[in-house]
Amino acid sequence: MSRISPNQIRNVAIIAHSGAGKTTLSEVMLFNAGVIDRIGTTEAGNTTLDYEPEEVARKITISSSIAFYDWQKVRVNIVDTPGFVNFMEDTRGCLRAVDGAVVIVSALSGVKAETEKVWRYACEFEVPRIVFVNKLDKESAKFYLVLDELEKSFENEAIPLTIPIGEGETFKGIIDLIEMKAYSADKSSEMEIPSDMKDTVEKYKKKLVEKVAEADDNLLEKYLEGTDLTKEELLNGIKQSSITRRFIPVCCGVASANIGVKHLMDYVILCLPSPEEKALISPIVGINTKDGKEVERHPKENEPLSAYVFKTIADPFAGKLSIFRVYSGVMKSDSVVINATTGNKERVGSIFYLIGKKQVPVQSVGPGEIAAVVKLKETNVGDTLCEEHHPIKLPRVKFADPLISYAIAPKTKGDEEKVSLGLNRILEEDPTLHFTRDDESKEMILSGMGQVHLEVALEKLKRKFGVEVIMKTPKIPYRETIRTSAKAQGKYKKQSGGRGQYGDCWIEIEPLPRGGGYEFVDKIVGGVIPQQYRPAVEKGIIETMKEGILAGYPIVDMKVTLYDGSYHTVDSSEMAFKIAGSMALKKCFMDAKPVLLEPVMKVEVIIPEEFLGAVIGDLNSRRGKVQGVEPQAGGNQKILCLVPMAEMLTYANQLQGMTAGRGLYSMEFAVYEEVPSHIAQKIIAERAKQKAEEKED
Repeated sequence: MSRISPNQIRNVAIIAHSGAGKTTLSEVMLFNAGVIDRIGTTEAGNTTLDYEPEEVARKITISSSIAFYDWQKVRVNIVDTPGFVNFMEDTRGCLRAVDGAVVIVSALSGVKAETEKVWRYACEFEVPRIVFVNKLDKESAKFYLVLDELEKSFENEAIPLTIPIGEGETFKGIIDLIEMKAYSADKSSEMEIPSDMKDTVEKYKKKLVEKVAEADDNLLEKYLEGTDLTKEELLNGIKQSSITRRFIPVCCGVASANIGVKHLMDYVILCLPSPEEKALISPIVGINTKDGKEVERHPKENEPLSAYVFKTIADPFAGKLSIFRVYSGVMKSDSVVINATTGNKERVGSIFYLIGKKQVPVQSVGPGEIAAVVKLKETNVGDTLCEEHHPIKLPRVKFADPLISYAIAPKTKGDEEKVSLGLNRILEEDPTLHFTRDDESKEMILSGMGQVHLEVALEKLKRKFGVEVIMKTPKIPYRETIRTSAKAQGKYKKQSGGRGQYGDCWIEIEPLPRGGGYEFVDKIVGGVIPQQYRPAVEKGIIETMKEGILAGYPIVDMKVTLYDGSYHTVDSSEMAFKIAGSMALKKCFMDAKPVLLEPVMKVEVIIPEEFLGAVIGDLNSRRGKVQGVEPQAGGNQKILCLVPMAEMLTYANQLQGMTAGRGLYSMEFAVYEEVPSHIAQKIIAERAKQKAEEKED
């Protein structure tokens, strides 16, 4: 298979909200181009691009998938992306590597929260878009209402290139405004433009021509003089206006019935840029890892190699599959490249084009191409592959932090190592998953973008690596501290034949300011406790502080003063004084008005203004303290709030429900604060119950 010129390539992501028809549209595109000989459906679970068992079972795209087809002598690489909110960071990562996008909007539901989200992602990477209004044959379909929604939501004119003949039950086909031809829905054959639509056709054709003319002084002058634009002038104007995002080009149809899809495929090539054209909008700029200076690349074969890895797939048998986009130069099979991110050399074995899970071998790939390679040892998502003597590190995507965490444990004892190894392999293909071990609770913590995200990860763990786990709410890292001073003696005396044990100390404890940690002061005078035993007293105190006294949580923000004691010349030992120190702390701690502390998070919530009251009310019910509200772009509001961590464990699901999926939030640790007494009593009682059960076991 010969290499393709960059100007004959289109790299296109298919993006939309879940259920809009992304996978169906991709399937029909591949069928129209002759890549596949039958059209699969998500309902039947036999599509080319949704092939993972978890996707088939849920009937949604969970992980982006790659395919290619040739159309009008142009190679089109399509990336079918997730639309379900838990998996949309994958979509964002793919938009980093493409040059254009088809945004599907359902004629039934219009612009949804997820549509707004993927649109923002496309803006982030300056990706030109074409909209496909789908499902026009369904009852309640509203094409022109969707046009208005597009303009209102994205603050740009939506200009149709095709319009429907009827809507819903009266849908009969589409009209191509550039060709000025109508096509029937039943056979997609050419037909007469209905007489009752001629005014509508003229209206939208005029709007299209005017918008094109406005972008070019010569065309505007010609238009104002009453001279018609030629077809070539119109097409060139549409292309330039689309690539520079002067307006939103819109096509329409019914993907499942293959109506309007061929027209869309034509206009994808017209409206979306080649790698060469995209490089003019967004130059390929990276950092030379040798001198730290900015360096630019161009999509040409004679330039040094630069390739960006935007996706990996973990396979326990075949190894890791790294999917990459070549930005400059040529990637050859059986070659050696440098991973500019890690500085390590990588051996490139066989290179493949992908059509879903099918691999098409190729010897080399050039600028603008998307391909895959197996078994790169130390290359992950976001890494740059390049030549040793021309190093460049391309900008990588900073994925959002996880929103929800669960503690996990293997169903079978002794499988902890298998869980860890398997999850670390899955983390290679999904950078939005985080896996850690909590030193305090000894729990394994899995964090992700939502509950479904974590469930899918654990299903993959079972399927690919043969290990099952259970999920449970992670433990909150409470702390214990004191509010007043107290003194106590710790005296350990034991005699049981032969040498005894003797340690005696007096300590005073005092509260430190929040965040003050721990302080130990030695005020022994006159040698009542010899120097060699005093560190043992402190060691006993520190160990007890780690274990906790009130409810078994670490003690913080406390000053301990060792001021008196006694010893025995024969029976005293470090162990005896260590025990005495622990006894003294346990005695005086309960006299110093102990309290529980809980972690409080600094939370930022971004929501449409219409949900402001409901979300603030909900945060207040979570013991939140709203610090302020700031207006954001696009009619959104940002709420700044302090909320206890215990109240935020399942917030991701609740926020999605309250805002119809349009809310976003982030949080980070802020401070420890006292737990209200009625809640503290429940926590202490629960911990006592747990300890009793552990003793019984």
